[in-house]
Amino acid sequence: MKLTHFINGEHVSADTPFDSLNPSDTDDVVASYPAGGPAEVEAAVVAARGAFPAWSASSPELRSDLLDRVGATLMARGAELGELLAREEGKTRAEATGEVMRAARIFKYFAGEALRRHGQTLESTRPGLDASTWREAVGVYGLITPWNFPIAIPAWKTAPALAFGNTVVLKPANPTPAIAHALATIIHECGAALNVPKGIFNMVLGQGGVGSALVDHPDVAGISFTGSQAVGAKVGIAAMARQARVQMEMGGKNPLVVLADADLDRAVQIALDGGFFQTGQRCTASSRVIVEDAIHDRFVAALAERAKALKVGPALDPATQVGPAASDSQFEQNLRYVGIATGEGGRLVTGGERLSLATPGYFMSPAVIADTNPDMRINNEEVFGPVVSTIRARNYEEALEIANRGNFGLSAGIVTTSLKHARDFRRNVRAGMVMVNLPTAGVDYHVPFGGTRGSSYGAREQGFAAVEFYTQIKTVYVGD
Repeated sequence: MKLTHFINGEHVSADTPFDSLNPSDTDDVVASYPAGGPAEVEAAVVAARGAFPAWSASSPELRSDLLDRVGATLMARGAELGELLAREEGKTRAEATGEVMRAARIFKYFAGEALRRHGQTLESTRPGLDASTWREAVGVYGLITPWNFPIAIPAWKTAPALAFGNTVVLKPANPTPAIAHALATIIHECGAALNVPKGIFNMVLGQGGVGSALVDHPDVAGISFTGSQAVGAKVGIAAMARQARVQMEMGGKNPLVVLADADLDRAVQIALDGGFFQTGQRCTASSRVIVEDAIHDRFVAALAERAKALKVGPALDPATQVGPAASDSQFEQNLRYVGIATGEGGRLVTGGERLSLATPGYFMSPAVIADTNPDMRINNEEVFGPVVSTIRARNYEEALEIANRGNFGLSAGIVTTSLKHARDFRRNVRAGMVMVNLPTAGVDYHVPFGGTRGSSYGAREQGFAAVEFYTQIKTVYVGD
């Protein structure tokens, strides 16, 4: 499959020097994609800017109809797109199909939000005057998205941008261009059926230069970025230097606190789900588990037993529970961090090994590393793989203190039967999202998503909070 850029409602062909490989079978080339650059970004931004006046002034019903149609099309093609996503990214077929359906629900949710954009009418302090506010579209948004949720994250950035009358240039991640291309094609098909302006949604494929050109472009009014802290820092500085709006999600090192009063079986299952499913490639994954000393050893033994029993295999095999890492670089990073952790004194209880299966792929056994301390790199740096470390805590107070260490603050969880501790944790843990007796990974699309400290910058994503980033408030006074 040879992919194209998508600019001004047209598939723009180019040479395709780069390949997207199936991480379950690296002999399988999923797609070839072009090396976009500043010229393609310029054309895409010109198209988006040209489409903005008509789209921002269009009926909210038209915008709602477009998003609803995109959502319905994604649902109708869920099985086909789920297979493509699993083949390209490596998550299991069930996980991939679930992600496609989530993307569909996001579009349908924002189809409703397009009709609910509202302002306020207020009494002026001056007699004879009326005061009101309303929200209006901002302009062209550049969206830079990661590979771990290659259709859901483009959906939760694109849908609100379009719902509120903005136009879009998307730069998807290099390992997963085929599923992004499929989404772009669906948006185009649905837009053509409704006769929307051609340039409202554009996509440029390519390496890092595409993202840089998008961030630096003077006609891009806002940047929404999901990726690493290192890249995010550069994105933020460049965007703010020209006074563009910027929103960044930059990962997590999410703590899961397990207290001695917890149901042990439930706690282990919560840690297993949060740490290993979707190959641990979730920014909300519970990669460090802080366990009260009284149950630590029993918890570690039970978690290691269940982790060892997980079936690692090709994404499309129905028996697979944990798929491969998404790319060679991510795979090598996972293995490297296991070595770093054990080199600093952690005890590898199970896993962390390169697996040789029937097809060449990036397969690794889920790793549990015990006897770590809070200052180790394994507990402060995001691995983004099926690697879980455990830390002993004397009591709840120490567990909370450990949970609040580090520079991340995306998601945090606690497993306990104590309402007192659950309420205290909810109030005092330094994280943007808090889970009580639930995995740290797993969020709804209609509520805000985002973290504190180095995990996030700018307005929250998703749900009713999205209107803050994708609109601006205008205040109007009217006299006689």
